[in-house]
Amino acid sequence: MLTNHHTHSLYSDGSSQPEDYIVEAIAKGFDILGFTEHSPLPFETKFSFRQENKEEYIALMQNLKQKYSSQISIYSGMEMDYIPGISENFSKTKADYKLDYLIGSVHLIKSENNAGFWFIDGPDFEIYDQGLNDLFGGDIKKAVTAYYYQLNEMIETQQIDVVGHLDKIKMHNRDRFFKEDESWYKALVSETLELIQDRDIIVEINTRGIYKQRSETTFPGFDILKQIKALRIPVMVNSDAHKPYELDLAFDQAFLLLKEAGIEEVVYFKRNGWGFETIQLKPRN
Repeated sequence: MLTNHHTHSLYSDGSSQPEDYIVEAIAKGFDILGFTEHSPLPFETKFSFRQENKEEYIALMQNLKQKYSSQISIYSGMEMDYIPGISENFSKTKADYKLDYLIGSVHLIKSENNAGFWFIDGPDFEIYDQGLNDLFGGDIKKAVTAYYYQLNEMIETQQIDVVGHLDKIKMHNRDRFFKEDESWYKALVSETLELIQDRDIIVEINTRGIYKQRSETTFPGFDILKQIKALRIPVMVNSDAHKPYELDLAFDQAFLLLKEAGIEEVVYFKRNGWGFETIQLKPRN
């Protein structure tokens, strides 16, 4: 079974109409494709869904689900951007947009004095560095702790199905400010994983960092995958596609990494809940 549950179209920060992704997915042999636009936020961004497109989008997704029902299962999710005290309650968004599932993610980290947000995503590492210096005084431990605490607050207070790119905080770090084997960092990750386990939430294995050459491994990386295996946390592999051709990029690497970590199955969405599929590696030539 070939699936991708994390896809962005031009309704948020993707490149193309949803139907273009569906046509590409069918050509690639996908069984399931889920769309997850970035959720609306009460301020202007370059990536968030615009509220004025709500009814158009809901109608479009319903039409596409029906139109391609004999060829592929299409689902409508959303990648919820969590910002304490600012983002809308996730359950309300799910109901208002008639969504099938939710991915919860943190891209904008709220500073202690509410002076702004630390943007940890995007192609420009200089924005990461500037936010670290301007909002956290260059204190990487304080800044990374704020990221994981915000992620934890989302897990504890919001209804989500999947945690998105769990350790994306490392992307622009590239071992410049901290090492992932430092005890304080490992303790933060372990605390988050325990919360995820306690609430029976899925962790996505996000391949975007690899194929965009912004990370040497998936989000999360191998050491965290071994913890996920030990805690029996369910996982799925997603490409976080922003263009149709990205739908399955670096999937082979991700599945191989999962097997090496001892993880034997992935989950997928179906109309009455979540199902499990045993990982089948492609034979090497």
